Amino acid sequence: MQREKLELLVSERSNPCVTISMNTHRTHSDSSKDVAVLNDLLKEAREQVMNGYDQGSVSDLLAKIGNIGEEIDVNNNLDSLHIFLSNSTCEIVKAPWSTPHDRAYVSEGFWVKPLIKVFNRSEEYLILLISQTGAKLLHAVNDAILDEIKNDDFPNTENPHSNDNLYASDSKAADNLVREYLNKLDKAVVRVFNQTNLKCVAVCTEDTNSRLMQMADKPYIYLGHTTIDYNKQAFHQISSKVWEIVKGQRVIREQEALDEMQEAAGHSKVITKLADIFKAVKEGRGDLLIVHDDFHQAVKMTGEFTFKLVEDDNLPDVIDDISSEIAWEVISKKGRAIYTNMEEMKTLGNIALKVRY
Repeated sequence: MQREKLELLVSERSNPCVTISMNTHRTHSDSSKDVAVLNDLLKEAREQVMNGYDQGSVSDLLAKIGNIGEEIDVNNNLDSLHIFLSNSTCEIVKAPWSTPHDRAYVSEGFWVKPLIKVFNRSEEYLILLISQTGAKLLHAVNDAILDEIKNDDFPNTENPHSNDNLYASDSKAADNLVREYLNKLDKAVVRVFNQTNLKCVAVCTEDTNSRLMQMADKPYIYLGHTTIDYNKQAFHQISSKVWEIVKGQRVIREQEALDEMQEAAGHSKVITKLADIFKAVKEGRGDLLIVHDDFHQAVKMTGEFTFKLVEDDNLPDVIDDISSEIAWEVISKKGRAIYTNMEEMKTLGNIALKVRY
C-alpha cells in the first residue's frame, strides 16, 4: 500500500464515499464464499446510496458499485479485500492482514483504518524476473505476488542469449549485447521505482545478477537477488524464495530501530505509556514508533487527548485499534513506524515512542 495512495484516500471528502472491507481466502476452494460476501456487501452499499442520496448526483458511483465485482479476481485473493468508491475514485486493495469486520460503510469520507494497519505491517516491493524467454516485473506484498506490471517496458520478450552464432564467433560482442539488454531493463525498473518508490529483488542467474549490478544506475533500489529454477516459475514458487530475502532486510531494519530506541531510552527520550504516546504524536513529537506485532487496543475517546480502554470493539464510537491510529499520526508527521515480534521489544513493552524533543 503506497503512502501517496493512502494519503489521498484519507484526505478525500466526497458525499458519499463507499468503503467495502471484508476478509477473504487464499485457497480457491473457499473463493465462492468470498463472492457471496462481496455481492451482499455491494448490495448493501448500493441500497444505502440509493436511499440516502439523489440518484442524479450519484449515477457514476452506482455504476461503479454495479461493475466493480467484475474487476476482482477472487482466485487471487489474500487475507482481506478493501474497495474504495466515489464519483471520482475507484481503488481496490488486497491485503495480507485480516480485517476486524466485513462491512459496507457509506459516509463523506473513506473508512481507511484497516489500510493503516496494512501500510504499517506490510512489505511492498517489486520482483524483476529475468529468464531465457525475457523479463517480467511483478508487484508483491509480503509473501504474495499481487499482479504483473504491464507497461511500455514490461513484459520484455527480448532474449540476447538467442543469438548462438554471435556467442560462438565473438564472445565480446555477445557480452556487450547482454550488458546493453540489462542496462535497458535496469532503466525500466528505475522508472517504475521513481513512480512508486518500491524497491526490487532480482530473480535470475548469478552471472546475470552480477552484470545487472554493474550496469545499475541506482544499485540501492535492489534489495537482493535469488537464483531461478526455470522449471519452477509459478508465482507462489517465486514469491516464497523472494520473501525470505525481503524478510531478512526487514529484520535488519527492525534491529536497527530497536537499537536506536534503546539508546534513546538512555537519554530519557522514550515514552511507553499509551496515553502519553497518543498525546505526543498528536503534538507532532513522534520520531520513531515501535509496536509489537501482536499488540492492539480498542479505546473510546473521552477528550481530545484522552480515552478509556475497552474490550468490545463493536461498541459505538470505539476505535478498534489505537496503535494503528498512532502509527499513522507518526508517519503523516514525517516520523517512522516499525512493527516487530523481536524478543528485545519485551524490555520496552508493547509500544514505545522515541520523541523528537
